Amino acid sequence: MDRRKLLQWSGAVSALGATAAMPERTAAAPASVSASASALGLDAAQMGVRAGSADDQSAALQRAIDRAAAARVPLVLPPGVYRAGALKLPAGAQLIGMRGATRLVYGGGPSLVRAEHADNISLTGLTLDGMGRALPPHEGLLHFEACRGVRIVDCAILGAGGNGIALATVAGEVTGTTIADAADIALFSYDALGLTISRNTIANAGNNGIQMIRSAPGHDGTLVLDNRIDNTRNRAGGSGEYGNAINAHRAGDVIVRGNLIRRCAFSGIRGNSASNIQITGNTVHDAGETALYSEFAFEGAVIAQNIVDGAETGISVTNFNEGGRLAVVQGNILRNLKPKDANPPPDGLWGIGINVEADTTVSANVVENARDAGIAVGWGSFLRDVAVTGNVVRQASIGIAVSVVPGARSVLISANVVTGFRRGAVVGMDHARPITGELAKDGAQPHAHLSITGNRIG
Repeated sequence: MDRRKLLQWSGAVSALGATAAMPERTAAAPASVSASASALGLDAAQMGVRAGSADDQSAALQRAIDRAAAARVPLVLPPGVYRAGALKLPAGAQLIGMRGATRLVYGGGPSLVRAEHADNISLTGLTLDGMGRALPPHEGLLHFEACRGVRIVDCAILGAGGNGIALATVAGEVTGTTIADAADIALFSYDALGLTISRNTIANAGNNGIQMIRSAPGHDGTLVLDNRIDNTRNRAGGSGEYGNAINAHRAGDVIVRGNLIRRCAFSGIRGNSASNIQITGNTVHDAGETALYSEFAFEGAVIAQNIVDGAETGISVTNFNEGGRLAVVQGNILRNLKPKDANPPPDGLWGIGINVEADTTVSANVVENARDAGIAVGWGSFLRDVAVTGNVVRQASIGIAVSVVPGARSVLISANVVTGFRRGAVVGMDHARPITGELAKDGAQPHAHLSITGNRIG
C-alpha cells in the first residue's frame, strides 16, 4: 500500500468528519462516520472496538489489527478515545485515524504500539497518548524493531514516559508528526537501515530531540530534514550526551538540513564520531553549549549556510587528538556568543564563533559579538592544515586566535575583515592563554607555521 493511497484514505475520513461537530474525547464515533469508513477499509467499530469505553480495548483492537492485516486492507479507527496497550502490528498492518480526533491512550505494557520483523506497516492520523506513565527502560511509546517500509505520517505522540518513538534497524519515514513531552528521547534510532525524519514538530524532550546511534561507526544515511525542535532539556545530566536537539553518534553519512531549533540545553546539532556528516541550512537559537558540533573520531564534515543566534560556541570542529579531522565551515552567520555561566573556568575560551583544529577550511563566514574569540584555530599542538579566508569578524575580544605552541602546523589566515576587537585582530595562543601581541601588523614576530596576509583590520 503506497503513501499516496494512505493519504487519500486519511483525507477522505477527515472530510467525512468535517461536517459534524467535534466529538468529546470519551464519545463514541457517530454511526454515519463508522458506516462510511467501512468503504475505505475495515471499520474498527464494526469489529467490536468501542471508542470512549472505560474498558481496555487492547484485545478487541488486536483482533481487528490482525484481521485487517491478513486481508491486506487498512484498519480505520473512527474519532474517539481508545484505551489500550501492548498492541502488536503484523506485517502489512495499516492503522488510519482522523487527525486530532482518534486517540489511543496508553494503558500499560512495554509500549502502546510495537512491531518486530514486520515490514510495510503504517500509522496515519493517530494521536498516541502516553499520559506520562513510565515506560520500561529503552522502550518507546511506539517501538519498532527490524522493520522495513515503516511510515508514521501525520500523527501525534504525546506524553511518553520514556522515548516517544524508538526505532531499531528500521527503514522508513517519520513525517509531519508531532512528538511532545517525551520524558527521554523524542525520536530514537539505532542502526537505521534507511530512514527519513522530516517536517516533524518536536517539543519539550527530556533528553534529546532526535538521536541517531549505531552499535559501531559506519554508514547510517539518515536524512533529518525541515523539522522544528523546541526546548530540548537534559534530565539525564552528563557532559553532552543529552540535551541536544539532534544527535548523531557513530552514524556516518547523515544529512541534517533545514531544521529550526530553539532552546536546547547543549547542542542544536551534535555529530559525535559521525563521519561525512552534512549540517546545512539550519537555524539554531539559544543553545546552552556548542550550537553546531562535529567532534571525536570523525573524518569529513560540511557545516555550511547555517545561522546561530545565541550559544556558548557557534561551531566547533574538534578532537584532532581522537582523529577528528577534515571539514568545511562555510557561509555561516554566528552571533551573540557568550558563556552560559556568569563566571566560567579560566582555563578555556568561552564565547567563540568558530573553533577548528585540523584539515579544515573556514571561509565566507560572518561572526559578530563573540566574548572571547571570533575564530579559534587549534588547541595547543593539535593544529594542522587550516585555511581561514574571506571571513568577517566583528566585536570580539580576539578576532582570530591561533595556536603558536610547538607542534602546531600549517595555517593560512588571509583576506579576512576583522573589526571591533579589544585585544587583537590576530593573536597567538598557548591553549586559552594569549602569548603574543598583534600578529596581523607589519613586523610582527614570525612563526614558521603561519602565513598571515592581506587582512583588513579596523
